[in-house]
Amino acid sequence: MAVRGVRGAREGDPAPLRRDARRNRDALVAAARDVFAAYGLDASLDEIARRAGVGNATLYRHFPTRGALVDAAFHDVLAETRRLGDEARSHDDAWQALTGYLEQVFAGLAADRGANDLMTTGIEGVVSLEELHAHNRETIGLLIGRAQAQGTLRADVTTEDLLLLLAALGRTVPALTAIVPDAWRRYLAVLLDGLRARPADAPDGGRSLPRPSLTSGQLGEVLRELGPHTAPTSR
Repeated sequence: MAVRGVRGAREGDPAPLRRDARRNRDALVAAARDVFAAYGLDASLDEIARRAGVGNATLYRHFPTRGALVDAAFHDVLAETRRLGDEARSHDDAWQALTGYLEQVFAGLAADRGANDLMTTGIEGVVSLEELHAHNRETIGLLIGRAQAQGTLRADVTTEDLLLLLAALGRTVPALTAIVPDAWRRYLAVLLDGLRARPADAPDGGRSLPRPSLTSGQLGEVLRELGPHTAPTSR
């Protein structure tokens, strides 16, 4: 039986925040969502503190690292993306599930620069993001395997192939959206069409892909190179 202390809290649980501390934390998370959405994940933490109406020391007390603040600010976004992946896995038609899932994810990337950074680059120190990347990789892999078994996706495409292509296209989405809203839909459609299985007698039906796919480790290195390049110890 758990030992209980004051007000029924379990021994070892973190002490609840005071009302003013909770208010400051909530203000910081809300400000971070707005600033990251507008300017990306390497946006100024000083600006976030200013918008929240607190000093930098208060921000660092609640969120010692940028990764901790990103984790809190995007908790709901990450949870929703995971839900979309679970929903896609439940569909019988793997090609429709894959395309529908990616269209929903890209709509989110178009609406939020911070979410775009999260989903298209390698960012360290965000625990829930690391879990989502693993879940997303598993979702993509399952859908690719099922679509290939159903004969709707070319047999030589790997999970790493698709994840790299999606990351590369995803990085262009904010710029595309700033000029022509929804322009990304055209390019996602072109990308996906290139993945479709072709009849053997089609003009390009027998053409195989040049060079081998990236490994999982190589893909991770490429995504880290895409940035943002905030130093790991930077606040």
